[in-house]
Amino acid sequence: MRKRGMRAWSFPHSANQECMVSLVPDPSFSEQGPREFRDLTIQWYKDYGRSLDYLETRSDLRADRIGFYGLSLGADAGLLFAALEPRLRAIVLVAGGLSTSEETSETDPFNFAPRVTQPVLLVAGRDDFRNPLELSQKPLMRLLGSRDKRHYVFDRGHVPPRQQEVVRETLDWLDRHLGPI
Repeated sequence: MRKRGMRAWSFPHSANQECMVSLVPDPSFSEQGPREFRDLTIQWYKDYGRSLDYLETRSDLRADRIGFYGLSLGADAGLLFAALEPRLRAIVLVAGGLSTSEETSETDPFNFAPRVTQPVLLVAGRDDFRNPLELSQKPLMRLLGSRDKRHYVFDRGHVPPRQQEVVRETLDWLDRHLGPI
C-alpha cells in the first residue's frame, strides 16, 4: 500500500510575485499511529522543501517573499516547517494551536514553536473544539519565538464561518510582511 501525505501547491500572492505555498493533507493520515505519523510528517517537510527549492528557480517569482498559509492540520505542520525553514518570511495559521493530545517529541508543535521567529498570524475560533482558546491557542501565542505575532479570534468553532474575515486578515498580514501590492 502506498503511503500518501500532503500535496504542496503555490500561487502568486500579488502582481509583485510573492509566493504562498500551501499543503493539502491526505485524509488517510488519521489511520496511522505515532511512528507512522512522525515518518509522514518528515516526508511532508521534505516535499515542502522541494517545493521551495523549485520556487527559487523561477525567475518570475520573488523567492525572498515566501509566506506560509496552513489550515487546521496544515497549521500544525506550519509550526514545524516555520521553525525549520528560514526561507519563509511570513506565517499564517488558520484553526491552529498547540496539540492537546499526546504527540511524539519529533512532531510535537510544543517543541518547535519557540524556534519560530518569523511574523505569525494565528486566526482561530473562540469555541474551537480541536484547538481550544485557553488550552491551545493562547499557550501557542505565548510560546512562539516571534516578536511579531497576532492572534485574531473569530466567533464560532474550528473553521471560520466568514471567509472574508480570514482573507482580509491574511492579506493585511502578508502585505505588511511581504510588501504591499
